[in-house]
Amino acid sequence: MASRTPSTTADRADRTTERTADRPRRRLSVDERREQLIAVALELFSRRPPEEVSIDDIAAAAGASRPLVYHYFPGKQALYEESLRRAGRELSARFEEPMEGPLSERLYRVMGRYLDFVQSHGPGFAALLRGGSVAASPGTSAVIDEVRRAAHDQILTHLAIPAPSPGLRLTVRAWIANAEITSLEWLGERSLPLEELQLHLVQEFVASLTLTAAREPALAAELAGFFAGERPDGPTGRLVRDLAALLAVPGIVEAVTALATAEPGADTAAGGESSAQATADSP
Repeated sequence: MASRTPSTTADRADRTTERTADRPRRRLSVDERREQLIAVALELFSRRPPEEVSIDDIAAAAGASRPLVYHYFPGKQALYEESLRRAGRELSARFEEPMEGPLSERLYRVMGRYLDFVQSHGPGFAALLRGGSVAASPGTSAVIDEVRRAAHDQILTHLAIPAPSPGLRLTVRAWIANAEITSLEWLGERSLPLEELQLHLVQEFVASLTLTAAREPALAAELAGFFAGERPDGPTGRLVRDLAALLAVPGIVEAVTALATAEPGADTAAGGESSAQATADSP
């Protein structure tokens, strides 16, 4: 009689694998399948422009059939818009930040999360925000507009200005647009370290806010409290030191002082007199 060989751990593992492979997979519910298709589509749209992703690509990545995808969504555009809405909600949430600590440091953390999102969802969002995507539509534009509104409202909340002026609102919107353009250009070139871009964007906001305050006395009064709450090693403190170093460049202080103390129109009048004199003296 043949002897029996004791089963080994590997034998038992093989038999377990076979039983698992034979066992039917759990059928996804309607909601679970829909969520899976959206997640898979968003992943594909994040890595490639939307026009380069097909329904077949989405079906293959989800382990589903083409008819099944059409059962849940009427076409690629509908799936693209739904995945974009999902991404838009995630991006909007990244602008939320506890109102603790210096303003520029809060904004620095927000921009870190924003740039991380841009980096991980590059090609699809770059195509959309640059207006070059054939998948762009009123639905996709509405998603992007909602993200911009969320960013605008969050920044105004952190500024804590009781009644933001139209000029201040315009400044915030212009900076958001600049952040989009700059980050997408960076996405194509990677010419700066991500942390350096993050710092530059925050400092540009501080500079824009300061310029707006120079034109609005009520905002200028609020600006004193803003600077008082900043720290020397934060984005605003570093910006102030950079500007102070700029004033040490020969000739800049004198040129700036001349501009600040000259009467408006003086140079123009002088220039006009010089031109008239030159005309009179010419043969």
